Amino acid sequence: MPPSPRLSDLLPGLGARTLVMGILNVTPDSFSDGGLFAGEAEALSQAERLGAEGAAILDIGGESTRPGHVPVPAEEEQSRVLPVIRALAPRLSVPISIDTYKASTARLALEAGAHIVNDVWGLQREPDIAAVAAAHGAPVVIMHNRETIDPNIDIVADMRAFFERSLHIARRAGIPDGDIVLDPGVGFGKTWSQHLEALRRLPEIRALGFPVLVGVSRKSLLGRLHDRETKPADRLHGSLAAHALAATLGADIVRVHDVAAHVDAMRVVDAVMRPEAR
Repeated sequence: MPPSPRLSDLLPGLGARTLVMGILNVTPDSFSDGGLFAGEAEALSQAERLGAEGAAILDIGGESTRPGHVPVPAEEEQSRVLPVIRALAPRLSVPISIDTYKASTARLALEAGAHIVNDVWGLQREPDIAAVAAAHGAPVVIMHNRETIDPNIDIVADMRAFFERSLHIARRAGIPDGDIVLDPGVGFGKTWSQHLEALRRLPEIRALGFPVLVGVSRKSLLGRLHDRETKPADRLHGSLAAHALAATLGADIVRVHDVAAHVDAMRVVDAVMRPEAR
């Protein structure tokens, strides 16, 4: 018999209300907060703060995936994330997701206490990561991505084809459909107009029948909409607007840096769009 999905047990509010995933980057070069939480003590303090503010998931990453990033060896990524996961797993009341596309990092992170694999390459950069997740009974977040930006394609059609390939990999590895979340990858492998189109056409991704995660927090595409130069930390208002829109259009999870503000905002959206959640 196929394994029973675990996602609904890890996230009991999924589908009933919009969940907030808190971001914890333990990297020296992330676009928004690189270096702020690279030390173990700082990372633990930030994780506990995000949990206290209402994060339903904590997403821990050890390699920046910002535009122009330099990939890091798996061993270096692991040296950043594993001590933090080991320290947090017994202390947090919410599940931990490991933000990685590397199968070896995913395996060690799950063994250290992580619960979910969040792959910015949708299980396609290292397909063995799907088998790792399946062996640990771990749900996966499959994000759309592209090696090159092509302004001439229908970006949502490209997403559907990409997700079809990723779902085949996941199912072949034994991951049940109930343990899969889709992410349109806003901010990755798209033109500025395609980022906006991905948000606008979110119902088409939701119609594939899986929960949807959206992460637009502090991204440069928001800065382009301002009439002034902004640093990532200055983009809270745009982040709130984008995620409120995404939740209205069907997003089930929003991935954010500013948890408390988003928890408040999602309560307002849910009061209107999901009145049964009140």
